[in-house]
Amino acid sequence: MQRVRFYYLIKLQYLGFRYHGWQKQPDVNTVERMVERTISYVLDRKKFKLIAAGRTDAKVSVNQTYVELFVDNEPLSLEEFFPLLNKNLPPDIRALEVTETTKDFNIINHPKQKEYLYFFAYKEKFHPFCAPFMVYMRDDLDIELMKKGAKLFEGTHDFWSYAFKPKPETITQGTIDFCELADNDIYTANFFPEKSYVLRIKGKGFKRYQIRLMMGTLFDLGKGLIDLDFIKKTLQAEHKIKLEHIAQPSGLILNEVKLD
Repeated sequence: MQRVRFYYLIKLQYLGFRYHGWQKQPDVNTVERMVERTISYVLDRKKFKLIAAGRTDAKVSVNQTYVELFVDNEPLSLEEFFPLLNKNLPPDIRALEVTETTKDFNIINHPKQKEYLYFFAYKEKFHPFCAPFMVYMRDDLDIELMKKGAKLFEGTHDFWSYAFKPKPETITQGTIDFCELADNDIYTANFFPEKSYVLRIKGKGFKRYQIRLMMGTLFDLGKGLIDLDFIKKTLQAEHKIKLEHIAQPSGLILNEVKLD
């Protein structure tokens, strides 16, 4: 019997604090593992496959991304599948919508833009309930200088210094469309500190740990450990500077994935 395949896009969001990232790994709980187990139950063990628009690291959250779902031999009734999927997913994972696509669509190669947010606060220790959403910095930070540093990342640069363990064949040149550090007015809660901050970054693609290395560099800048000229050097192809400060993952959110 010839296989017939049906193609779907799941728009997804999740709180990553209790997961070891998206990708399945042995002996740890991941978002992919939970989504696959839920779909397997809802589809009564029918044959299917999942591919995500990108992977997230442990404790990184997602406000909106896409997962491509391939189902063999029998099409889905989306009116039945969508509510059943949400009903059976754990409370920290939610499907926003499910739509049909075609075999010509490839979620890995399809052009897209990603927006990431990184939240942090400093000075007074914040409420423990903030821990899944933002990072606390013990040291005083020069926020105005960090804002200037963030703008240096905009444009096309060689991001070798911000690529985690790059190989000789790793393509490190890339473009960041937008990068800004500002007061946080995006997410609020009555237990959030009175003042918090967010780094917003937009681009088509990022290397593993790239944004956390960028944030770590901005933290070092704010603490006076480096200057703006150091950041400029890290973005030049002739300078191969190995950066060590990878900012904590819990402040990072993949806010939006836009498909062209």
